[in-house]
Amino acid sequence: MYEHADHFGEDVAADYDASSADMFAPEAVEPAVDALVRLAGGRRALELGIGTGRLALPLAARGVGVDGIDLSEAMVARLRAKPGAEEIGVTLGDFATARAPGRDYGLVYLVFNTIMNLTSQDAQVDCFVNAAAHLAPGGCFLVEVGVPDLRRLPPGQNAVPFRTDPGRWAVDVYDVATQQMSSNYLEVDGGRGTYRSVPFRYVWPAELDLMARIAGLRPHARWADWSGAPFTADSTSHVSVWRKPEA
Repeated sequence: MYEHADHFGEDVAADYDASSADMFAPEAVEPAVDALVRLAGGRRALELGIGTGRLALPLAARGVGVDGIDLSEAMVARLRAKPGAEEIGVTLGDFATARAPGRDYGLVYLVFNTIMNLTSQDAQVDCFVNAAAHLAPGGCFLVEVGVPDLRRLPPGQNAVPFRTDPGRWAVDVYDVATQQMSSNYLEVDGGRGTYRSVPFRYVWPAELDLMARIAGLRPHARWADWSGAPFTADSTSHVSVWRKPEA
């Protein structure tokens, strides 16, 4: 069991859906759910880092049985308060190691950069091993994650801003020697400022393929996004799928 901090406590959970409203919009949710339904193939699915149910609830509404694992009691409480959540089983724990009751899932999935919340390579490898242990033969493990944005770093700079709204600034800070990074948020309201920093470990597509191989999984697909567009050298994110062999 990895003892790492829960950076999605009550202060984040209370505003999570509103602050991530663009990710809850139908144009963001529906293509993802369409792909997950196809990959589940009529079998039950397990979401690692289920959070407030952004994808789990619409996936369940499409007839796919869904379970989840999440470290944050506050995020899961928001999920459980929503209509339809009574059909979703949630295990509280670190998704790198925690086990859900089922062992025959057709799909295990991990979206929205959540793999990077595991801040060591060992934990990320263990996540793949854990996913594989939950899968039925022929089942798929899916990861959605961004491509590290290091090409925007000029020599001598380690920070990349990604939000510069009035009163709200956000900057990613990279350590290219260790693949550690953090997203740092500063908000100013009424003359008072708040600061929050969330640690991550960024990971490369080829590195994920090796983790999958260690876990006994084989490459199945890689897209630039949920539309199924080809992944290229210019892609800023990817949706990657690995399959557990039938035998």
